[in-house]
Amino acid sequence: MKQDIHPEFVNSTVTCSCGATIETASTKPALRIEICGICHPFYTGEQRIVDTQGRIERLRRRYNMDA
Repeated sequence: MKQDIHPEFVNSTVTCSCGATIETASTKPALRIEICGICHPFYTGEQRIVDTQGRIERLRRRYNMDA
């Protein structure tokens, strides 16, 4: 391997928008993220459906689906 071309790793704090903080190693000392394993819907069991302009309701009406 070539010498002196690799970035240096430092202890890093990752801060999520939900307020959770995680300590890890990175090339940057601080990282801000929008979603993490604590607040991600897959891990929490919550399902959020973003319905813009009534598209889901139109689909249900078109195919006679019950809500």
